[in-house]
Amino acid sequence: MHKWNLDFIANSALAEKYSHLADRIDETLAFMRACGMDSSPQLRETSFFTAHEALLLNYEEAFVRRDSLTNDYYDCSAHMLWIGDRTRQLDGAHVEFLRGVNNPIGVKVGPSMNPDDLIRLIDVLNPSNDPGRLNLIARMGANKVGDHLPALIRAVQREGKQVLWSSDPMHGNTIKASSGYKTRDFAQILGEVKQFFQVHEAEGTYAGGIHIEMTGQNVTECIGGARPITEDGLSDRYHTHCDPRMNADQSLELAFLIAETLKQVRR
Repeated sequence: MHKWNLDFIANSALAEKYSHLADRIDETLAFMRACGMDSSPQLRETSFFTAHEALLLNYEEAFVRRDSLTNDYYDCSAHMLWIGDRTRQLDGAHVEFLRGVNNPIGVKVGPSMNPDDLIRLIDVLNPSNDPGRLNLIARMGANKVGDHLPALIRAVQREGKQVLWSSDPMHGNTIKASSGYKTRDFAQILGEVKQFFQVHEAEGTYAGGIHIEMTGQNVTECIGGARPITEDGLSDRYHTHCDPRMNADQSLELAFLIAETLKQVRR
């Protein structure tokens, strides 16, 4: 394990809050040990699942295998595959490929998606309406999620479609800084997550997950945060070769926001 995996929490702007949370977890585990519950396998084992966008179809096709017991086809490159917002055309190759495998699959849903097209896409990808088969990953942008997401949720509810709703607050909030760097505004990321939860609460549906890009390293790729990164500071530690990621401080801040939001929803 790299040293930064151990140090980034203690050095973060939220270190005191995280320390308090860690103490509460220690207290809980001590109570469970006192009750004789620490021998449970669930406390000693971790299930690890992988996922990625099924973008390069010749690559994905090479990993397809047929289950000898069920005769179902699976793409063994990952547990879950998803279709991007730019490749989700009903008559497109990506939809045709993924409808033929039995993996859980996701679809990125952007602001250009209309309710009728979404229902048609769901019918193609999940014709049996199996719960757990389809994950709709909303990636609207902070200034669009409130205008576009409610109608999509209502259409899905009206048609009785079984889907999981997730939020991708990263890709809809990508901008080009004045310095020329591709970046994301952390305030916009937080804003989209908040609105995602608010819309589901208003519609009586469930916010089921979140898709983020982050690292434990102290990078300077997304502007803003508890220790604010400016556009001029992006070049300090801009290490990504693809999309800008939240750093350790920003990731912790988002985690606490989600925890507080879930606490309020449970109340």
